[in-house]
Amino acid sequence: MSIQLITFDLDDTLWEVAPVLENAETALREWLLDAAPRIGTAGVEQLWRIRAELVEAEPALRHRISELRRRVLLRALCEAGYPEKQARTLAEQAFEVFLAARHQVSLFPEVQPTLEVLANRYQLAVLTNGNADVRRLGLADYFRFALCAEELGVGKPDPLPFREALRRAGVAAHQAVHVGDHPRDDIQGAREAGLRAVWYNPRGLPWQGKPEPDAQISRLDQLPQTLARWSSI
Repeated sequence: MSIQLITFDLDDTLWEVAPVLENAETALREWLLDAAPRIGTAGVEQLWRIRAELVEAEPALRHRISELRRRVLLRALCEAGYPEKQARTLAEQAFEVFLAARHQVSLFPEVQPTLEVLANRYQLAVLTNGNADVRRLGLADYFRFALCAEELGVGKPDPLPFREALRRAGVAAHQAVHVGDHPRDDIQGAREAGLRAVWYNPRGLPWQGKPEPDAQISRLDQLPQTLARWSSI
């Protein structure tokens, strides 16, 4: 079997995302309390209520998380009494504060050495439902392209992101493998789109459900060996 394309999930595959988002939410909250004091502590806590209302009214926003956050901030600021023009300016500034903190990630130690090895042999690409940008992370040189749900209007496990990756790379599904941590979004999505799937499973969790991954790894630097075994079959 000749693999030509490897697509990667980002959050919880190349870095642990929970502390990143926690820090980003803290940075946003502190900025809002300083720059937009009318919103107050109660107003900050209302962001989740507004988010739920917006998603209920427009479910597609689930896959447009940057746009969703901008709209949440705008509504919260308007509800706090800021004129719309000022609210829009503040919302955009607040979003940039969040996004900057959201990109303060700590890559798993083996990530860059492994990408270096793989990029010399395969086409590499990103498939993410999040809003991390590999250009802002200094990883863009490893990847031929990056596809995010925000731009496509739909996220994994829908087959569209996987099929778009195949189209851009100019390869067939059997020549591609997707690597990710999420059983449904990454593994089920990839398998149902015809790609092979490698489950990044650092905690050694038991697999549940179907279809099963083609392989499991607990560290990214196990991936080259996995691909080498497939090539020898």
